This record gives sequence, C-alpha cells and structure tokens, in this order.
Amino acid sequence: MKAVRVHGIEDYRYEELEVPKPGYGEILVKVSAVGICAGDAKTFAGAERFWGNGSDLLPYVEPIVTPGHEFSGTVVQLGEQADKIHGVKLGDLVVSEQIVPCHECKYCRNGNYQVCIPHHVYGFHQVTQGAMAEFMIFPQKALVHVVPKQTPAHHAAFIEPLACSLHAVELGNIQWNDVVVISGCGPLGLGMVAGARQKQPKVLVALDLCNWKLDIAKECGADIVLNPAECDLKAEIDKLTEGYGCDVYIEATGAGASVRQGLNIIARQGRFVEFSVFGKEISADWSIIGDTKELTIRGGHLGPNCWPKAISMVKDNLLPLDKIITHRFPLKDFLPAIQ
Repeated sequence: MKAVRVHGIEDYRYEELEVPKPGYGEILVKVSAVGICAGDAKTFAGAERFWGNGSDLLPYVEPIVTPGHEFSGTVVQLGEQADKIHGVKLGDLVVSEQIVPCHECKYCRNGNYQVCIPHHVYGFHQVTQGAMAEFMIFPQKALVHVVPKQTPAHHAAFIEPLACSLHAVELGNIQWNDVVVISGCGPLGLGMVAGARQKQPKVLVALDLCNWKLDIAKECGADIVLNPAECDLKAEIDKLTEGYGCDVYIEATGAGASVRQGLNIIARQGRFVEFSVFGKEISADWSIIGDTKELTIRGGHLGPNCWPKAISMVKDNLLPLDKIITHRFPLKDFLPAIQ
C-alpha cells in the first residue's frame, strides 16, 4: 500500500508499505478520507510542541510514523473477537476517536480518557499509526463508532474536529443568557459556532480576519460576525453587553493576539476556553486573569464523550460541510495539501 511517512521536520515521504494484518481485537480499515489538522501542519513545520526544544519539552512525535488522526474508512478485515469488542461488521463505515486510551491510568479510570497517559494519538506514536495511508489498523483498545452509510466519507472525516469543537463548547458551560464569542472560524471554530448554537445563548458572535469565513459562520448559526481588523472589537462587544464584556470567550486560532484580545473583551468572572494548537509559547497579562477579572480558564483537548453528538450533527447536515471542507487532494499530493 501507499502511505505518507514522517521522517523528520519537513521530511514527509510517499512510500510503499505492507498492508498491516489485524491481530486480536483489531480492525483493518480501508481509509476513505483523512483530514489535515493544524497540529499536522505545525508538526510538519517543526513546532516545539511536537518536536521538543531540547530542554523542558520532550518530543511527542515518534518517527518514522504515518500521520493522520481525523479520518473515516470501511471495515475490510476483523481480527479475532474484533466484531464483539467494537460492535462492527465488514463493510461498515467507521471512525475511531483520535486517542487510543490505555483504560488503566487514573485519568481513564475517572472518565477523563482524553488526557490518558501514555496518550497514544493516531499519527504521532509508533503503536498508533495514522490514516495517511491506503489502510490502517484500529487497535484493540480503540474507541470505534459506526457512521450511517449514507454519510459521504469526507464528511465523516469531519466528525473528529467537530467532536473537539463540541467539547470546547461544553467546557464553556454556556447558559441561555450568555453573550458568547468564538474567535477563529477555521474548521474547529465553525464547529464551535454550530455547537454553541445548539445551546441557544443570548447572542453568539464569531470572529475572524477572513470575511469569507465569517459568511460560513453565519450559516453555522452565528448571530453576529465581526472582523477585528475592520472594527473596534471592544467597542462592539461593549455595545452588546452594556459595557460588561462577553460571558464566554472560546479561543480557536492558535494566535497570541487572539488570547490577549479575549482577555480584553471578556467580562469579570467570565469563562475563557483555550482550544487551539500554538506553534510556540505566547505571553499574556496574568493579572487580568486573577487580580482584575477573576476569570475561569479552561483548557480543552480532544473530544471526549462528544462523538455520538458529532455523528448526529453530520448526519443531519447541521453544518455546511461542503463549504467548510475547502479542498480535496489525492494522497500522493499530500505535500501541497499540508503546506
């Protein structure tokens, strides 16, 4: 089979591999579609978060490895007992949660498997080879979901980022009288807009520097869209909130300016959710978080317990996916796609 292989920073190769064979409890899947996460692009570019910096950060990527953790595919072979363990059959359209948890560490035992140690996510570790290949293995401990067969495969690959978006929305604890601001209208941010719409807040505001993305945010359910480069953002939010600021700010850009912007426009005792991948460390005034505004800061990671809802939203066409998924490439053209 053909596969993309990570050898090092900016060193991804299109190679020939043997088709893997499923062992006990494992599933062989023919990959239908795989998405490119911001984490994939930043891994390619050499972000410290993934490769370490020689001091306090340990490398997360284990080359040589096949990348890709947001995907869909068809079950083509079942290892012993895999049908019973995972509840699947040959021919099913399936997705697997991006993390394959150990089910044994203290985080797994208390239900927070998204921060499991050793944290095996597809496409980064040797034991969880990713989906930028013609075939892949779902391990015995994988969290597998069957997707309705009428779902287009490239739409099904969006279930992973949408589950992440829904987790961010849950962390914001959105109430019906809240003014909610979502910063960044990439795929994750647009999923957050659609998820926050389900919570029926008082006002839902989407921010982005690209106006065409803001147009899609309206289709996802935003009441108001603003381009911070074209307005006085704080003044606009103050007008909506009698000068108090927004109740919930969800950051989905991975840019330091968006973090500082959020601290500026959020209300005292507001809820700030950080859900993005940064290429490097960023700075902010922590006095605003504590001494000035007494904020609640929640970090978000992956999409625990949100996959069934994400599958339902994709099935019911609650997002304009053919506008959110802007490009489709054959596997051999991975390089222009990821750059």
